[in-house]
Amino acid sequence: MLMPRFGVPFSPENVDLEAVFGRKGPKILEIGFGMGETTARIAAENPENDYLGVEVHTPGVGALLKRIDEQALTNIRIVQHDAVEVVRQMLAPGSLDGVHVFFPDPWPKKRHHKRRLLQPAFAELLATRLAPGAYLHAATDWQEYAEHILATLSSVAGLENPHGGFAVRPAERPETKFESRGRRLGHDSWDVIFRRRTPAPEGTP
Repeated sequence: MLMPRFGVPFSPENVDLEAVFGRKGPKILEIGFGMGETTARIAAENPENDYLGVEVHTPGVGALLKRIDEQALTNIRIVQHDAVEVVRQMLAPGSLDGVHVFFPDPWPKKRHHKRRLLQPAFAELLATRLAPGAYLHAATDWQEYAEHILATLSSVAGLENPHGGFAVRPAERPETKFESRGRRLGHDSWDVIFRRRTPAPEGTP
């Protein structure tokens, strides 16, 4: 069984991420990793980082566990639980070096917009879990949602946008098969990357 080895049970208390991974190093939260292809690839290409993947759907969890096993990846752990509760209860303030939210459900119908993951309250919560200088990277292929994400993160006082608007997709985010197929059909995708503000030195006006 792979889940006992690579799974982290949900806890109503903060977890020690260094203890979870058995080492020090950058800790990246991956929210909604789908079938895990991108998460596995990023983890393989960045072995110095540790990735905590959060996903509720069992088929996706199983698919990522299979990739972990086949590729002998040691820097991924999985929590199968609601992401908002994981962030609020399991992750201590300032404990993350990055957050990935790649292609979350856009809930395109207006009456469903309230179901979208990246709402102001959750964005504020995520910002508190980032260490100073850490990043929050979201990507979507739904333009209206991209604009919503950009506006939402721009409203969070603790975050800043070093790109001034949308970012160019960095090489560290692999293009998914779905995204590549969409691009051939003329569909775009948008990357939004913010960073946690670094407190000004004491005495700075």
